[in-house]
Amino acid sequence: MIGAGYDVVGCSRGPADWSADGYEHREADVADEKAVVELIRWIGRERGGLYAAINCAGAASMNHALLTPATTLDELYAANVRGTFLVSREAAKLMRKAASGRIVNVSSVAVPLRLKGQAAYVASKAAVERLSQVLAVELAEYGITVNVVGPGPIPTDMTHGVPKPLLERLLESLPLKREGTIEDVANVVEFFLRPESEAVTGQVIYLGGATG
Repeated sequence: MIGAGYDVVGCSRGPADWSADGYEHREADVADEKAVVELIRWIGRERGGLYAAINCAGAASMNHALLTPATTLDELYAANVRGTFLVSREAAKLMRKAASGRIVNVSSVAVPLRLKGQAAYVASKAAVERLSQVLAVELAEYGITVNVVGPGPIPTDMTHGVPKPLLERLLESLPLKREGTIEDVANVVEFFLRPESEAVTGQVIYLGGATG
């Protein structure tokens, strides 16, 4: 969204190691309710409103279900589900004042592919999808749309630790047998954000050719 004419505020649990025109970074843990409430209220005060919220913070884990501790499940749900819920809830409160808004959440092709060794991760991302679809129904009366993009593997810090054979098997299972790019994801997100997309809500678009 940076470079597309949007005034962007992003957050993470620590400081950003980069900068860009039109971007301001804030430190906040999206799983911390108080931090999220304060962040969105700050946006309302300082920016006068909020047009779109993109929930792309997340965590992943690769392990057989029998070897996955409950603490891992808690961590995944905190980042992937709790964070998405809190930001969406608070963002919608601000968007409602303008009777319009866009919320875009991030899932994964791991959901339709039902990837072995990622039971906890897949469960958390499936929860994000269903949460988004219920939110789409609840927020429609306020002119707010809620949609989901599900990328395949993209070269990021999250995928650097994935064993190469596993990554190759994943790519082989997709019709488009290549890694995704940030641009692939941005293209779908920008479609969801367009004013002309006001009739598009409750949808999940997977990349790489995966189907639900």
